[in-house]
Amino acid sequence: MNEFLETEEEIVRMLKTVFDPEIPVNIYDLGLIYKIDLDAEGHLVIDMTLTAPNCPAVDFIVEDVRMKVESVEGVKDVDVNIVFEPAWDKSMMSEEAQLELGFL
Repeated sequence: MNEFLETEEEIVRMLKTVFDPEIPVNIYDLGLIYKIDLDAEGHLVIDMTLTAPNCPAVDFIVEDVRMKVESVEGVKDVDVNIVFEPAWDKSMMSEEAQLELGFL
């Protein structure tokens, strides 16, 4: 497996350790991560959304994302962009997350 792919998989593993304090499912399985873009120089751009635009935990979540993905070997710096297009809905969650929250 190439090193770049391994780095992206490690980024996903780290994102799966980030939780919204009010929801017992990680942000990746919730479908809140829209884009993971890592360039050859180690600059990482993540586009993510929130379950609600006025989420009180936004600063906590963004800082948790930044700290965890910056710890991945090969990542030099991180930009986390909060976006609201497309609007998030529960269909974006993984099947596992929907089961966990009782949607299936």
